[in-house]
Amino acid sequence: MPKTKFKNLSGKDVIKILEDFGFVEVAQKGSHIKLQRKENREKQTLTIPNHKELDKGTLKAIYNQTLRYISEEQLRKYFYSV
Repeated sequence: MPKTKFKNLSGKDVIKILEDFGFVEVAQKGSHIKLQRKENREKQTLTIPNHKELDKGTLKAIYNQTLRYISEEQLRKYFYSV
């Protein structure tokens, strides 16, 4: 199986991906943007740093947090390259 790694993504790239899943921008503090969506009466919140390029560790943390709300099979193609 080929080794996969994270794509080079900016904060804006990640925000656009999450907006496709129904998240909307609700607040900004400094360079961090808070996104939310309501799903089955549950408020789901993610905070994304709006940087030109996200570090791999930051991207992995965002990916892992997002997995609480979106399945890995739906999300993986946006974050990983083969």
